[in-house]
Amino acid sequence: MSGTGTRVFVARLAGTNVFDPIGDQVGRVRDVVVLLRPKGAPRAVGLVVEVPGKRRVFLPLTRVTAIDAGQVISTGLVNMRRFEQRPFETLAVGELFDRTVQLADGSGTATVEDVAMERQRNGDWLVSKVFVRRHTGRTGLLRRRGEPELLDIDAIAGLARTAADAQGAALLLAQYDELKPADLADVLHDMGSTRRMEVAAALDDERLADVLEELPEDDQVAILSHLERTRAADVLEAMQPDDAADLLGELPDDQQAELLALMEPEEARDVRRLLAYEDNTAGGLMTTEPVILGPETPIAAALAHVRRKDLTPALASMVFVVRPPLETPTGRFIGVVHLQRLLREPPHEAIGALVDTDIDPVPADAPLLAVTRRLATYDLLAIPVVDDDRRLLGAVSVDDVLDHLLPEDWRETDEEVQPVPAGEVPAVRASGRGPIPRGGRRG
Repeated sequence: MSGTGTRVFVARLAGTNVFDPIGDQVGRVRDVVVLLRPKGAPRAVGLVVEVPGKRRVFLPLTRVTAIDAGQVISTGLVNMRRFEQRPFETLAVGELFDRTVQLADGSGTATVEDVAMERQRNGDWLVSKVFVRRHTGRTGLLRRRGEPELLDIDAIAGLARTAADAQGAALLLAQYDELKPADLADVLHDMGSTRRMEVAAALDDERLADVLEELPEDDQVAILSHLERTRAADVLEAMQPDDAADLLGELPDDQQAELLALMEPEEARDVRRLLAYEDNTAGGLMTTEPVILGPETPIAAALAHVRRKDLTPALASMVFVVRPPLETPTGRFIGVVHLQRLLREPPHEAIGALVDTDIDPVPADAPLLAVTRRLATYDLLAIPVVDDDRRLLGAVSVDDVLDHLLPEDWRETDEEVQPVPAGEVPAVRASGRGPIPRGGRRG
């Protein structure tokens, strides 16, 4: 272990690789767990380490043998149980950074930008220093920030605050800026309710819409209900229509009607149409916004459409060719053109010459099992849904089917990889989120 008195700044520690004694990488540090006390310096008790699979686990500092430049060395004994924050624990990066504190000398307030912890003679790690920027006054509604200062922990007051006290979310969001929506949803799900609402409110509409689509239904409803009504409607508009319909379907009728009335008429129209279908049917599963083009469209233009950022890989795998109008419900459905075929032909050629007419569409009332069988039969990532007049209503993608085939709590179930000796086959077991047994993650 780095010697007594070693000072480690948490902001620099975040992102550092964690290795076992033989040099194999275990994961990467994402946060530091500290215990805030009414008297005395806060005590750091462990690291939140992100291991392969984007899982966050707890690594006690008692199992850290060295913290050096650019690396953390552990004993190699890492409990792979998912980290669950306890009520008396505080995350340094997630909850202390960007917090406003009082200066103990009465000279004003400051914003916490970093904290430093030092190892004591008895092996404990205590937070000894706080890196802050003083607030020098206000310009309009904005608080001016002064020069940075490194202060002793006893030079500030108000660091230990209740969970109900809000912390600015800007620095926390910066830590997760590059995460995919599903991974950010995983992070939000692990947060306390108050913190989750703060972070969700700080996301822009598009980002929040993407994250909501990846969260369990209970979290979706809680976050949407917490938003101001106009903003909630804006977020619903940014979601895929089928996901927005699923979420609205979980709300009471009066809230559902209020939000639909606040949405743009064209967006609300598609969602209302989807709400009319039974959940486990093609109509209830489909999206109304696949790539829909006329047969005269050049291949180059079709390829430009499938490059849309809002498309999932499944929906980008094919173009649905129809007669005008091109908005659902469209004119008569002609067939599909697969992405691979588009890539093999000259860009000036019209897609009407490439149409695959062998893919049988499904009716809106087709049950989930029939849709699943059709996808499997044709090895498809998406399948068209039509009405009795063969007008295209939308498309069901394989990811929508999987969401309904998996157990309701699949987003909350982890595949835990247990560390095993070299040369043996690792065992994988499913473990639902639940209370930590005594001694579970600390042992």
